[in-house]
Amino acid sequence: MSTHTRQERLRAAVDITEIAARTSMRHFRRVSGFDTKSDESPVTIADRETEGRIRDLLEERFPEDHIFGEEMGRSGSSDRTWIIDPIDGTRSFIAGLPLFGMLLGFQDPSDSPVGVIRMPALGEVYAGAPGLGATRNEEPIHVSQCKHLSEAKLFINEGDKLAVQEPDVFKRLVGAGQLRRMGADCYAHALVAAGSIDAVVDFDLQPYDYLPVAAVVEAAGGVMTDWSGAPLTLNSDGRTLTASTPELHAELMALVAT
Repeated sequence: MSTHTRQERLRAAVDITEIAARTSMRHFRRVSGFDTKSDESPVTIADRETEGRIRDLLEERFPEDHIFGEEMGRSGSSDRTWIIDPIDGTRSFIAGLPLFGMLLGFQDPSDSPVGVIRMPALGEVYAGAPGLGATRNEEPIHVSQCKHLSEAKLFINEGDKLAVQEPDVFKRLVGAGQLRRMGADCYAHALVAAGSIDAVVDFDLQPYDYLPVAAVVEAAGGVMTDWSGAPLTLNSDGRTLTASTPELHAELMALVAT
């Protein structure tokens, strides 16, 4: 059994991402090329070096834990798992857009999760765990009280994929909400946690994209599930809904139902 509390792990995740952010920022707006992975997503030297730095720090502080990262896969055998996305929004990073993030989460089957969303180029860090609350730069945050989609600030992530693979859903989404924006990767979910916007529909994600984020959103009082309303797990299908209130979440579920 682990001797570390959730509070200790959350503090460690904040500290580790702060150190690792120096690695990603050293490469920001200096990337001259990138590779394309089997899923056609781009990867840069910054992705690999940043994940390596996070892994080194985790292995030093929590050698008994399992690690699951986007770039380097799995290591360790514990059911207590750290989940890493070193640069969430690599396309933004390559383009010099400061809306890329860094995600670090912790999952324990015997307890609720921990998550950190760090925005290195913006100087912002969102952290939380259900029951412990959520913060932005160590100040408490909470979701909005928006209950109706007609009044909501709605972000649609992966709109290009949605338009091709779920055209009917995409058509409904672009006509929904009071205000709509496209494509902000993890930052959109952080803005829901902070109460700045109200909802995000996301698509084609991996566990390292959504599990750290879900911990922060839920710690801030929001709701984040798959499109059917089921809790997110390592085996979810990558389609997610994030909403500030259960009422708004229910409207989103009805909207994306196929």
